[in-house]
Amino acid sequence: MKSIDKIPTGKIGRTSKLVQTGAKIGGNYLKYYSKKAFNKELTRDDLDRDNANDIYDGLKSLKGSALKVAQMLSMEKSLLPSAYVEKFSLAQFSVPPLSAPLVRKTFKKYNGNYPEDLYDEFTSQSVNAASIGQVHRAIKDGKKLAVKIQYPGVADSISSDLAMVKPIAIRMFNLQGKDSEKYFKEVEGKLLEETDYVLEIKQSKAISEACKHIPNLKFPQYYEKLSSERIITMDWMDGQHLSEFVKDNKDQEKANKVGQALWDFYMFQMHGLKEVHADPHPGNFLVDKAGNLIAIDFGCIKKVPDDFYVPYFELAKKENIDNPEFFNEKLYELEILREDDTENEIKYFSELFHQMLSLFTSPFHSETFDFSDRGFWDAISKLSEKYSKDEELRKMNGNRGSKHFLYINRTFFGLYNLLHDLEAKVEINRFRDYL
Repeated sequence: MKSIDKIPTGKIGRTSKLVQTGAKIGGNYLKYYSKKAFNKELTRDDLDRDNANDIYDGLKSLKGSALKVAQMLSMEKSLLPSAYVEKFSLAQFSVPPLSAPLVRKTFKKYNGNYPEDLYDEFTSQSVNAASIGQVHRAIKDGKKLAVKIQYPGVADSISSDLAMVKPIAIRMFNLQGKDSEKYFKEVEGKLLEETDYVLEIKQSKAISEACKHIPNLKFPQYYEKLSSERIITMDWMDGQHLSEFVKDNKDQEKANKVGQALWDFYMFQMHGLKEVHADPHPGNFLVDKAGNLIAIDFGCIKKVPDDFYVPYFELAKKENIDNPEFFNEKLYELEILREDDTENEIKYFSELFHQMLSLFTSPFHSETFDFSDRGFWDAISKLSEKYSKDEELRKMNGNRGSKHFLYINRTFFGLYNLLHDLEAKVEINRFRDYL
């Protein structure tokens, strides 16, 4: 893969790149509608593919929060056309890396030393490039290490990148009024945390220590003396990325073992720690030859306050979902229903979230759940398609739900997708043995 010698770090340079991308997308629409005029049966498949390619090509050269958005969208498999999911999923762990000279220059800027001053051996070629940083192999005192280096300018461009994305998001989700600002602040805050590698090491060590007793779960050790605000040095962990394991694995027992470890890990964090690794995509997990799950990235940790945790999980119980009075009371606590809602809005959103929660919480309603169940995923896809085309929904105020939904729902949706890819069958309440 061709490496990058320079990343636009200034607002003008990054805006120009996005404007160029927008012009390409406009051209794709013109081409599509020209063909459509002569062929009424033409589908949007080619348009989606062209747009996905152009958007990804533009974002991958910017890296940072712009590319992180694509990574997050790739997890929304039931909401986006497959062309976007396929292309954006590359942002998880396969993007053009920085060139060797730029790596050396960036390392010196961040650490005050060149790599060869700190390690006995350092591989200048990246082994894994993602949205915010890339990973290199190194050796020190005979120990194999992974060194994560943050891309230059990422932390400084988050606010301006989000400001460019904001008008599009407001239109897409029909956000109205000043209340929408809480969602953007939540995303901005989490992205800024992800660029603070000192914080990431602190979080990594704390969660690793708290979860080390969970079976079939492993973590690297972190080396603070070889790390800084923009560089992390940790143990090199041998294993396949979760997506590679899924493609190669033919052993259902091993898939269930990995899936159980993944489920126990997340449920222990959610219910025991009241904070959770909120970035569950395949690039953040490895599987070793023995079928152990290895968690390798703790940049995005979401704390779960009690005033959200309690009503959220009360609505995971079927008897509460099916109690209309109790159900609506919790919808107000979770800011899904608003005091200024009309009777029509209350009725509409109560029905919508009753359907959604009945479906999304169904794994909690039994002792075991098979995430390969096609009926479960078909129901999710049908529900998503139904409401994505609902004209009535588009007219209503999209400011729905506590800001905490952004990352908690992302966590569960990402977790469900990983377990679906594994086709794992898990014991839902086994995690309670480790609390």
